[in-house]
Amino acid sequence: MGMPKSKVTAKFQVTIPREVRAKVEVRPGEILSVEAASADEIILRRYPRVKNPLESLIGRVSRGTVPIEELEEMMESR
Repeated sequence: MGMPKSKVTAKFQVTIPREVRAKVEVRPGEILSVEAASADEIILRRYPRVKNPLESLIGRVSRGTVPIEELEEMMESR
């Protein structure tokens, strides 16, 4: 069996063949970047999957508490 193939539709859409989807575990809704490598090659890249997107954007959230007096002192010292 040769390399999997897919046809470009009238709307310029391409279906990722089942064998390729299974190998890379791509899922519906994932965002891919599309790049022209040459006149004959197109590269699709998956954006890295992030387990907890909020944590990656703002960092780990501390669950500890700060006494109100300490917060007031910090505000007054500004």
